[in-house]
Amino acid sequence: MGQKKLLNKKKISAFIYGLLLSVALVWGYQLETTDHVEFGSVTALAFFVVLTVVITLATYGVWSLIDKKNSGIKNADIKSTKTGLISKILSKPLYTWLTLCILCMPVLLGVYPGFFVYDAQTEVMEVITRQFTTHHPLLHVLMLGVSVVGVHKVTGSYNLGIFLYMLIQMAVMNAVFTKAIWYLKKRGAGINSRVATVLYYGLFPTIVMYTLCSSKDGLFSAFMLLTVIYLMELAEDVTAFMADMKKVLSLIASGTLMMLFRHNGFYAYVVFVIIYVAVSVIKKDIVWKKTDTNAKSGHKKCQMQLIAAFLITIVLYMVINKGLALALNADDSEHQEMLTVPIQQVARVYYGHADDMPDEDKEVLYKYISEEGLSHYTPRLSDIIKLYFDNEAYEQDSQSFWNLYFKYLKKYPATYINAWFMTSYGYWYPGAVINVYQGNTVFTFTYTDSSYFGYEVEEPGTRESLIPVIDELYRMLSIEKFQQNIPVISLFFAPAAYFWFELMLVLYALTGCKKINNENRQKAYKFIPLMLPLLVWATALLGPTYLVRYVIILWYLLPLIIRTSLE
Repeated sequence: MGQKKLLNKKKISAFIYGLLLSVALVWGYQLETTDHVEFGSVTALAFFVVLTVVITLATYGVWSLIDKKNSGIKNADIKSTKTGLISKILSKPLYTWLTLCILCMPVLLGVYPGFFVYDAQTEVMEVITRQFTTHHPLLHVLMLGVSVVGVHKVTGSYNLGIFLYMLIQMAVMNAVFTKAIWYLKKRGAGINSRVATVLYYGLFPTIVMYTLCSSKDGLFSAFMLLTVIYLMELAEDVTAFMADMKKVLSLIASGTLMMLFRHNGFYAYVVFVIIYVAVSVIKKDIVWKKTDTNAKSGHKKCQMQLIAAFLITIVLYMVINKGLALALNADDSEHQEMLTVPIQQVARVYYGHADDMPDEDKEVLYKYISEEGLSHYTPRLSDIIKLYFDNEAYEQDSQSFWNLYFKYLKKYPATYINAWFMTSYGYWYPGAVINVYQGNTVFTFTYTDSSYFGYEVEEPGTRESLIPVIDELYRMLSIEKFQQNIPVISLFFAPAAYFWFELMLVLYALTGCKKINNENRQKAYKFIPLMLPLLVWATALLGPTYLVRYVIILWYLLPLIIRTSLE
């Protein structure tokens, strides 16, 4: 590809990025300030045009600057040396892991027994009462419940059980972060980069929150990060990877565990496998290097082994998940999680247009969601409405629900779009203040200014801080606006900012290289593993609200994407 054609490709990519980000900024601002998008606003259109031009030029400029400085930065990084303690920390994976754990321990002691929040009590109660549902991943329910209940039976303390679980989770997640740091070394990252990554994983508040939080989201995202690392190793050399049974089994194990800790991980993984296999079949010339001495039949055999590994992962998840459900006699009658967006959309129509709805349509709607339930509609959160959804009525007659849904979709399409945007725009608008639980009273406080993080200790645990100053810091970060009100700094805590920054780097890597040849096409192929977290991010758009917990993977991926993009 000629230099002129490459420059045009970069300009087009920068324009597309600028176009998308400007839409996110304009619409996101409207949603944040007025709770709806004004699709016909002339003022908004003017801002959109100006922002598109500015962001496009800025993006192209940043890419050009990276082109000029990239090699110098990398060489300086690789040549840099450290001695003493820092060198010791990075000399062995065990030392790196211990360092990460030591960095986390003051926070764990400060918020002792840990962040026991986000359905933690519900999961433990399932173990205590032996009444299980498939609403929460059963593997996590058992891990958390057995730890808390088991230690309580021995010691009489629920806090010790929570603390033990946090220690185990911290050890597992820091082991994954250690794997990521040593993978960066394999990719050529120098000691400065790896020291920065150790500090990032061990000290950055948003990451530490979920390292020490009982919700399944931390482990789910950690195993997703591990899966992405193995997939990137796979993409580097498929033949060598498939010849290493230890790596193949590790890929299967990490993928299975990822899906077992969140249901949406299964849907994302299945779609990813279809895409990955399709690309490896259609673009097989970039999957195997030209220097590969294996015969064509050998490639085909390797490809079949890869497909088999993916299928084993999916089947293994299904068997374990179903086996746990059967063994625990878990109730699987809930439908509202799959209907989050439709439920919120019809609720918004009722909220804004109830006077225009015929009585017969209201009666149909009341069959699924009571009038009282509909009165609790809140734009940024569908959880309350979902509590009132009648699963039994839906099982008996789902057709009436969908007939009503599509009838009002035709009549109020903008209302449907706004209903969906209001529960998801925090994932793509960097200026969103995460306060979706405003007014909700929980065990120890009422959300007022922010619901960035749950912070509290749900019953039967209680907060017994051993380092109050750290406890106060994390309370401020969690339930006060604090960092979300500080210009620039707030972006480091905003999920949408991570999404757009990482997308910019990936686009740079795919279209900003100096020349397109087979080697760079193989580099582009190595980014296919990032489709997995992107698909998980897409499933979060269909969730009940926008919270950091659902997309914490964006924080975990940052060092990996920076290194891979700038190689």
